[in-house]
Amino acid sequence: MSFARVTAAALLFITLALPVAAQPAVPSALLGPRAAPTAHIQVGSLPVMDTTPAFDAQAATRAYLAKVSGEARARSDAYFEGGYVLQVVDLFYALCVAGLLLWLQISSRIRDWVEDRTHSRSYQVMLYAAAYVVLTTLAALPLAVYEGFFREHAYGLSNQSFMAWLGDFGIQSAIALVTAVLFLPVLYVVMRRTRESWWIWGAGLAIAFQILMLVIYPVFIAPLFNHYTPLPDGPIKARILSLARANDVSAQDVWLVDASRQSNRISANVSGFLGTTRISLNDNLLKQGSPDEVLAVMGHEIGHYAMGHMLRLVLLTGLVTIVGFAFVNAGFLAACDVFGGQWQVRKVSDVAGLPLLAALSAICFFLATPVTNSISRTTEFQADLFGLNAVRKPDAFATVMLKLSTYRKLEPGPWEEVIFFTHPSGRTRIETAMRWKKEHIAEPDIRDTAKLP
Repeated sequence: MSFARVTAAALLFITLALPVAAQPAVPSALLGPRAAPTAHIQVGSLPVMDTTPAFDAQAATRAYLAKVSGEARARSDAYFEGGYVLQVVDLFYALCVAGLLLWLQISSRIRDWVEDRTHSRSYQVMLYAAAYVVLTTLAALPLAVYEGFFREHAYGLSNQSFMAWLGDFGIQSAIALVTAVLFLPVLYVVMRRTRESWWIWGAGLAIAFQILMLVIYPVFIAPLFNHYTPLPDGPIKARILSLARANDVSAQDVWLVDASRQSNRISANVSGFLGTTRISLNDNLLKQGSPDEVLAVMGHEIGHYAMGHMLRLVLLTGLVTIVGFAFVNAGFLAACDVFGGQWQVRKVSDVAGLPLLAALSAICFFLATPVTNSISRTTEFQADLFGLNAVRKPDAFATVMLKLSTYRKLEPGPWEEVIFFTHPSGRTRIETAMRWKKEHIAEPDIRDTAKLP
């Protein structure tokens, strides 16, 4: 290219560029977004530090159970297992007493005697009931003395003198007498009026009577055996009432029972129904338990109230009662068809047949033991979980279970627990507490208790 052409091109470029260069600068905002300068930063991942304490629930359970061994474990097992035999003995004894009253025609003679004294059927039943309770109480006295006095002393569970025990037995017998005199005349009126369907109405009457007894028990019956006084003011009472308020339990007080006059067993309970509910703990628990153990037990008892267990028990045991009355009705009709003439028992509404009704009831509820125990045991298990969640003292709960082992077997077989236990076994309850503890071990109030007992 010649010099002249280069010069001409340069002049043309300058001529075109000057007007553009003369324009003011365009604001950056009008130019649109531009990518910011970037630099590559290398990030390294830090190791995750798991500070949750290690806790083996099964190992903790075994460690707790190992605390009761040797002679103490053998004594506990022997006492509880002896109760299995006594259930059979009690049934056999009741059947023998009923059999003697029927086969020797003692029952029919009492009926004839009361019929000569009054023409009122209700009064006849009342007189017969009084005689029946006296006779059966006297007949059962030897077995009651062995079970309630000598056996309890042999295992170191009773604090009573014989006269003190006999006084309590007398009170129980008097309550049985009053109950029979009031309840049985009504039952026999139902029998006479409803005839073949008596068992349905009779079951309803029995359920209503059970509810009445639940209502009046803490107010009128329990004080006949023990003194109930408000728990003295102090940190324990304040914590229990706080726990009650936190779980919407309308308890204004906590009652202390002088259970040590009878035994050294630790216990607590929720009694009453429909406005008479009372939360109580016995003085043995207060003396033998730490504050945390007392609170763990009361959490369980408050759980019964908060979860409406009394109503649940009324409904479920009511179903068992209905089935029981059906069984008794069928058994009575079958037995009377075969032996009624020899017993001089005419029909189900004949009061002389009361021993047969009692015998059939004993058989029925003996056979229903696994059912009634399971109803109670599942309710107790639910209260255990409630108490653990409310109080958060799994180790205190576990140590209380060990203290209960003086009269409850710690480690039964699976079927043994299903059939004979009204509460979960000590093993089950400790295992439940340790499993709860494992799942909460990372929480501040639990993590410091991670070491095995």
